[in-house]
Amino acid sequence: MKFKVVLLSHTPEPEKVVATAAKLCYSNTTIENIFESLDDEAVKNFLNFLVEVGHQSPLEHVSFTFGIEGVSRSFTHQLVRHRIASYSQQSQRYVKMDGFDYIIPPNIEEDEELKNIFIETMAQISQAYAILSEKLQKKHFERFKMQGISEKEALKKAEKMAIEDARYVLPNACETKIIMTMNARELLHFFSERCCNRAQWEIRAVADKILELVKEVAPNMFKFAGPKCIRLGYCPEGKFSCGELERVREKYLGKKREKHEDN
Repeated sequence: MKFKVVLLSHTPEPEKVVATAAKLCYSNTTIENIFESLDDEAVKNFLNFLVEVGHQSPLEHVSFTFGIEGVSRSFTHQLVRHRIASYSQQSQRYVKMDGFDYIIPPNIEEDEELKNIFIETMAQISQAYAILSEKLQKKHFERFKMQGISEKEALKKAEKMAIEDARYVLPNACETKIIMTMNARELLHFFSERCCNRAQWEIRAVADKILELVKEVAPNMFKFAGPKCIRLGYCPEGKFSCGELERVREKYLGKKREKHEDN
């Protein structure tokens, strides 16, 4: 199942807002005057200055909201570790997962034998989930009826309680949907960790897509975004380095490392 990422919303004129916040720190004029006086060239120059001096706090004034679908629970377990963000995820307590979709890792997908084992396992889990849901629902329904609860309400409560427990058999591969909001500063940190070749394949693919989307609306703000080695000029992972610095740099910056950056 192919994942999908949509940029649902973002702070209007994000780069101008960041430039205004940064310039305010060095100006005694009004905020409105600062905002109105900044043209595109001034915004670009100020953002370049912020990147050079490493002044990142103004980036916290703008945020981006994404809709992410066709990803696994394994992915979202990693994603929500980025704590300076807001998340709303499809609930397995309230949404019945009969015949759930699932994500097959590429290394399994490309091997017919492994793929068959994976698919068979998902089918077995799906069957177990359905049986557990059905039997638990009947059990709870009878109990609620004995308590004098109406049939309609008893069915509703019984189903919720049933899938609440049946979900424990669902796998990390189970497809999920999530909405995420991050400010620009946290996005830069997210990219530095998750665009790295050492990041898990699924979250790296999603991070690359998110970076592509934000560059369309804030190109100056994110022009040096990517794994840590982009800014450092070397890999901080030491012996765990992927050893592909030049290729990574070309991927994210569209150019190879300049010789003076090694000095």
